[in-house]
Amino acid sequence: MKKTLLLGTFMVLLMACGGVKKTQEALNTGNYTQAMHKAIKNLSENKTKKGNQPYVLLLEEAFAKYTQRELEHISFLQKEGNPANYEFIFKGYNQIKEMQERIRPLLPLYIQDENRNASFNFRNYDNEILVAKEQLSEYLYDNAATLLANGKFKTDFRQAYDDFNYLLEINPGYSDARDKMEQAWQLGQDFVKVNVLNDTEQVIPQRLEEELLNFNTYGLNDLWTQYHTTPLKDIRYDYEMQVAFRDISISPEQVSEKQIIKERQIKDGYKYLYDDDGNIVKDSLGNEIKVDKFRTVRCNFYQFTQHKAAMVTGTVSYIDLNTRQQVNSYPLSSEFIFQHVYANYNGDRRALEDDLIALVNLRAVPFPSNEQMVYDAGEDLKNRLKDILVRHRFN
Repeated sequence: MKKTLLLGTFMVLLMACGGVKKTQEALNTGNYTQAMHKAIKNLSENKTKKGNQPYVLLLEEAFAKYTQRELEHISFLQKEGNPANYEFIFKGYNQIKEMQERIRPLLPLYIQDENRNASFNFRNYDNEILVAKEQLSEYLYDNAATLLANGKFKTDFRQAYDDFNYLLEINPGYSDARDKMEQAWQLGQDFVKVNVLNDTEQVIPQRLEEELLNFNTYGLNDLWTQYHTTPLKDIRYDYEMQVAFRDISISPEQVSEKQIIKERQIKDGYKYLYDDDGNIVKDSLGNEIKVDKFRTVRCNFYQFTQHKAAMVTGTVSYIDLNTRQQVNSYPLSSEFIFQHVYANYNGDRRALEDDLIALVNLRAVPFPSNEQMVYDAGEDLKNRLKDILVRHRFN
């Protein structure tokens, strides 16, 4: 017991030392953020624990060096005078503030060996953050507005949309950014009209076509692509998606038969047990011993299998309506198999196992129509079409 306790204590100390060592390594390599995160995590669990004293010193040193480095970098970016630096300046001040807010709940942090509290030079950066936010907001707005006004490609409008969106995240309600973001979204979209082609000699069930073209059921979440199964006159379409059925094959209705002869021994009453002298054997209580009698029963089992299959094949093609060129094509295929098994018998039913009796209780059913077979094959077809829609990217 004592040996186990000592081993457990040693392991805890080893793990604690390992954590301090990794935090020290992060500090020594300039990864101050990681060092602070590790120290804060351990001190949050128990800041007064003697084994956590090294984390107090490490946090004090890492925060001082981190703050100095970030403020020096921000000062350099400000002197450089490049508007593209506004985002880094804004984020830099916010990150220092956030780190201060993570440390503040732990204070005071007492250093026992030095008989003092750890020192953290906290400052209020709200004014700097507000100035940086205003500069960044103005820069983002001007840049996005220029892209929106002068953009020639959809990627320009999408970049404008991202800039307006980021602007509204950091500065909600800024000027007319929301209206302009909506304009950028409209201009950055790809509009795709969908067309179904039937090159087979079979009729495509109307409800299958409707379900294939009901894009709302596919759960697509594509910000920049709109599929229209009914083209609108006032929209200039960029692409056409052609869902072409090339072949629909349906097998004949088939019924196959298989005969099995089953034999089984079953109990058929009982008889008395006799000894070699012809006397009835009795047990220790004087009761006559009975033994089961068995006999063999036989049954002819006839299994019938109804079978019908439908195979639908086709392609999904994307056509660039500006160049009239095909940009991509995907195979599309699905198979549906109807199969029903039932059975009857001639002979003693007791010779059959339970799984065979279950089939005997079934009867033949009507074969599905060709239209139903094609529709059932289309259930899998919808999943395959969804995979293509998710996988395909226009840009």
